[in-house]
Amino acid sequence: MTDQLSNPAEQSAAVPGPAGVPVPAPEADLRAIAESSREREWRKPSFAKELYLGRFRLDLIHPHPTSSPDDVERGERFLAELRAFCEGEVDGAVIEREARIPDHVVTGLAELGAFGIKIPGEYGGLGLSHVYYNRALQIAAMAHSSIGTMLSAHQSIGVPEPLKLAGTDEQKRRYLPRCARGAISAFLLTEPDVGSDPARLAMTAAPVDDGAAYELNGVKLWTTNGVVAELLVVMARVPAAAGHRGGITAFIVEADSPGITVERRNAFMGLRGIENGVTRFQQVRVPAENMVGGVGEGFKIALRTLNTGRLSLPAMCAAAGKYALKVTRQWSRERVQGGRPIGEHEAVAEKIAFIAATTFGLEAVLDLSAHMADEGRNDIRIEAALAKLWCSEMAWRVADEFVQIRGGRGYETADSLAARGERPIPAEQMLRDMRINRIFEGSTEIMHLLIAREAVDAHLTAAGDIIDPKVDVRGKARATVRAGGFYGSWLPQLVTGPGRVPTSFREFGRLAKHLRYVERSSRKLARSTFYGMARWQGRLEFKQVFLGRIVDIGAELFAMSAAVVRAEMLRSQGENGAEAYELADVFCRQSRLRVEALFDGLWTNTDSPDARLARRVLEDRYAWLEEGIIDPAPEGAWIASTLAGASQLPNVARQFLTTR
Repeated sequence: MTDQLSNPAEQSAAVPGPAGVPVPAPEADLRAIAESSREREWRKPSFAKELYLGRFRLDLIHPHPTSSPDDVERGERFLAELRAFCEGEVDGAVIEREARIPDHVVTGLAELGAFGIKIPGEYGGLGLSHVYYNRALQIAAMAHSSIGTMLSAHQSIGVPEPLKLAGTDEQKRRYLPRCARGAISAFLLTEPDVGSDPARLAMTAAPVDDGAAYELNGVKLWTTNGVVAELLVVMARVPAAAGHRGGITAFIVEADSPGITVERRNAFMGLRGIENGVTRFQQVRVPAENMVGGVGEGFKIALRTLNTGRLSLPAMCAAAGKYALKVTRQWSRERVQGGRPIGEHEAVAEKIAFIAATTFGLEAVLDLSAHMADEGRNDIRIEAALAKLWCSEMAWRVADEFVQIRGGRGYETADSLAARGERPIPAEQMLRDMRINRIFEGSTEIMHLLIAREAVDAHLTAAGDIIDPKVDVRGKARATVRAGGFYGSWLPQLVTGPGRVPTSFREFGRLAKHLRYVERSSRKLARSTFYGMARWQGRLEFKQVFLGRIVDIGAELFAMSAAVVRAEMLRSQGENGAEAYELADVFCRQSRLRVEALFDGLWTNTDSPDARLARRVLEDRYAWLEEGIIDPAPEGAWIASTLAGASQLPNVARQFLTTR
């Protein structure tokens, strides 16, 4: 999670106002920071990027990538050890009841090597693949969601991943072995007044001792693992100076450094065992050699970290789907209503089919994305973002339907069920735990914008200057010529393709029709994006709901492709092939209905009246509608003070292990 409760992929420097309180920066500044930090070049092909351009590159994902025999052997051995440990040593009910992970569980996980799953063997880690890292997270998350989150926050976005991407050899030798042994790490990015806004970050890192060190001052919020961390990745704003432009910069910080105070541990509706806090920095001295990647590179490092780090959330979403399916299958046979098992009633059968088909889709998206990350042949920045977006949304729906099928027992806590002598199924806990996935590591709304920016990148490259008000007439003329060349060759490709040929993709048997649909829909999606640009031009960036639908269509098409390719892989391997085809077929049928609704919504919607109504709500035009209620929350600040200074609260930090 980290500062995952906000959107750690989208944050950066701040403009301090009076008394150090950050003030809004111009929108142009926000865009400039985001643009300067995103990866602009595409050195490798991208299936999803091509999909949004109307080009269905099946060759980039089929045949489905597979793991090497060595990866499988080492991965399966570790999974067996982890499963045995979780089954024998972890009591999820205790974690839920006491809102903390017991010390012996953390110690045992460290002894297994669970804190170094992705850390290379040369640094003391297990060096396992993304595929097996995700499968390990699934096991841990089903023991209790907080364990999966702790391991993910440590390895996906904590110290190990940024160091692997941008650390020096010395930094890797110094810190990665400690992380592998169990030095829990946290990623500190979000602040009380900084969410998805990359120009408001107020934490400062001022050079001292002639540049030999930096002094950090500020407050960080929602620091998952921050309460128990031994090592921190901290994003802070270095002031501009001679020789560098300043900007958001990443530092490795010892959590017990003088001046650091964990002021409180936060509590949430779900993930009750996570150690998430508020951390204050007051004149914290950090050696210059602890800087990661250079001055001003912090936001870029955060974005790169999340390119694959986001795959940890889909892993836990897929695990939740598997468990929901298992219980739903058993319960829907056992529970009898109206003289028949509830699973035989059509209203419930529809929900069962949705859970089963969607679980297959969740695993297909996760497994394909992880294998692509391991293979390294493709640029998967869009695929990883789509996996996070789509899986978090669909897993939430699965959890909701799971509770509905369980009825009153779905709303009842596991402890209460056990006290009555019934099987303690934690359905309501799953609902609470799944809800945060739509918010952290990039909220659904932020993911829509991030993916949309990548989806229209080719258009902006070709025609961006035409719609940019800052470009002069001569520049627009050059852009017009450039755009004419791009669209002259690109638009004709969108007229027809293999999706119109009945024999296309015949090797996929009954699933071929779904790939033909994906191909046709990909071209339709590209045309729709072009129509949107032509209609709104420079105003397109403000059509966030339209762009969200564009992104969601692409997400569904990606999920359908993954499901079909996975089903074919299983069939070719002789592993439940017929059953996989059945699941993939129904999943694609359900997905196609969602796609058609999204296409309809592009042009037939209430976006404009919704925007007008929202403005009027904010103008208090309908405040009378709120009369007659009692507000249970007392008056108080909407956002706590972010003023720098010495802490007035006790330090609640603690550590499970010390690896130094």
